[in-house]
Amino acid sequence: MKAIRIARHGGPEVLQLEEVATPSPGPGQLLVRLEAIGVNFIDIYHRTGLYKVPLPYGVGIEGAGIVEAAGERVAEPQIGERVAWAGPPGSYATHALVPADRAVRVPKSVDGRSAAALMLQGMTAHYLTHSTFPLGPGDTCLVHAAAGGVGLLLTQIARRRGARVLATVSTEEKERLARQAGADEVILYTKEDFVGAVRRATSGAGVRVVYDSVGKETFAGSLDSLAPRGMLVLYGQSSGVVPPLELQLLSIKGSLYVTRPTLGHYTATAEELGGRARDLFAWLEDGSLRLRVGATFPLADAAEAHRQLEARKTTGKILLLP
Repeated sequence: MKAIRIARHGGPEVLQLEEVATPSPGPGQLLVRLEAIGVNFIDIYHRTGLYKVPLPYGVGIEGAGIVEAAGERVAEPQIGERVAWAGPPGSYATHALVPADRAVRVPKSVDGRSAAALMLQGMTAHYLTHSTFPLGPGDTCLVHAAAGGVGLLLTQIARRRGARVLATVSTEEKERLARQAGADEVILYTKEDFVGAVRRATSGAGVRVVYDSVGKETFAGSLDSLAPRGMLVLYGQSSGVVPPLELQLLSIKGSLYVTRPTLGHYTATAEELGGRARDLFAWLEDGSLRLRVGATFPLADAAEAHRQLEARKTTGKILLLP
């Protein structure tokens, strides 16, 4: 089998395609032949060492494919079924070992590329809108990076829950995509101050919640966009790590809340993982949730996929194809 691995932390050039032995699944494991692989910012954090991982390391935590073999104590999924996952490492490969209890069955109507594009970003959008800050009718939220993979899904799901969505993007093309996803107001932060735009759009009140995956560049403005007792949900840091926060500022700015969630804590049980996945697949099947795959790359071109994602040149989901 072929796999992308890193022996040291660094730039995209450390991503090396290697020929390695195809493993046999152990107890509770599946051997999956990948059809499509999701590329995510967390892969960049692992590559650079921002998030520490043991070296050498098999990059990638999201994928979809066909079960080729199963280890002991695996009753399901069965050999030949299509499964998808988000979390287990080693997905930048032609084959991957996946714990059976972290793999979800993919409906027959959903192809491998769609399944791989939906898992991590779709479940992130699901838990953000359903659990971290459960949106409802009458709520107004601000979604940063609204034309990105999570942003487009987050906007659609927020609207599904009856919320009003204010969205930030960097280009007119991304503005078009955010509006197609259902954003009520779109702010080109490269042309105007997003805090002022949010205050105008809410008659000075601010929003109930900000979903911020950008981090360093937007964090201060996100706090200033909140209504009293509002919540800043920092779920990513594509522009860099947020500096230390003086907690007294939360009181001064309106008794605000800040949280730094991660998907693993919101899919900790098989029931929660399966429930979120079932919702997403059902919405995809009935057409109420639309996926955008912005770019695909051969597995060997993983470094270029990382370069484009880091440069924010992409929209929607990036996939690698083995």
